[in-house]
Amino acid sequence: MTVWSRIVGTGSYLPARCVTNADLARTMETSDEWIQARTGIRQRHIAAEGQSSSDLALEASRAALASAGMQASDIDLIIVATSTPDFIFPSTACLLQSKLGAKGAPAFDVQAVCSGFVYGLTIADKFIRSGQYKSALVVGAEVFSRILDWNDRSTAVLFGDGAGAVVLKADSGPGIMASALHADGSQSGILSVPGSICGGKVIGSPFLQMDGQAVFKFAVRVLEEVGRETLAQCGLVAGDIDWLIPHQANVRILEATAKRFGLDRSKLVVTVDQHANTSAASVPLALDCAIRDGRVKPGHKIMLQGVGGGFTWGAVLVQM
Repeated sequence: MTVWSRIVGTGSYLPARCVTNADLARTMETSDEWIQARTGIRQRHIAAEGQSSSDLALEASRAALASAGMQASDIDLIIVATSTPDFIFPSTACLLQSKLGAKGAPAFDVQAVCSGFVYGLTIADKFIRSGQYKSALVVGAEVFSRILDWNDRSTAVLFGDGAGAVVLKADSGPGIMASALHADGSQSGILSVPGSICGGKVIGSPFLQMDGQAVFKFAVRVLEEVGRETLAQCGLVAGDIDWLIPHQANVRILEATAKRFGLDRSKLVVTVDQHANTSAASVPLALDCAIRDGRVKPGHKIMLQGVGGGFTWGAVLVQM
């Protein structure tokens, strides 16, 4: 009998502090109109002092487990996608496991920046389909506010903090139908945080840096390519998708991706206006929002896509 992995629960969490574009305009040379026109972003949430990625992940995970009607002890595998871990080590996944009280399950982090959740979901799917595990918790959690230069309006206005999670279970019917992952390290220079710790000191820069135009061109191209590659594995075409949920980076990238697929904007899930770019958390945040507001229904086919620093990119086709 064929074993599939199915999404049986979703959850998300945004920190309490909401920072609007108008708030940013009081401290830097920008405006609500300027930010919205270029990005579609209206606001972002910022983690409180002392609030870490594992804290955000914990709240999103609890919501996902409640949605699935499961306990933390029911989970066989924990994967956390993050580029802003609590510590160098132990992993954020291990810290989350402790906070959940889910002893024994293997737990590890995935670092693929904004593609991290798609990477993590693909890995969890392979483990479940192999028969090794029957359930998995996959989380994207970020506190990108900690790696931003708040004097740089070209990057600081784009990002926010948050977490999203899904619970996967083995099933006899289709759930995750197909996936594809890619990377090209030669493009690392267009989006990076080129710093490290050595001898207790920061070597290089601890702040995010980005070539916005290069990222836009690269992202739109590879999102279309990997989307079509994933559909082809199932003998499907773009018109078979009920919902397209790309990484929520910039509304221009989202709309350009939908257009290249030949999809109407009404099939595009957009939440970047509410929480800005939350990196690995953005796709599960958008998925949870679309499920809870009733747009995504059982049986719908959804294309989840990620693209981020590395450069990394990937897609997962899911039947709900």
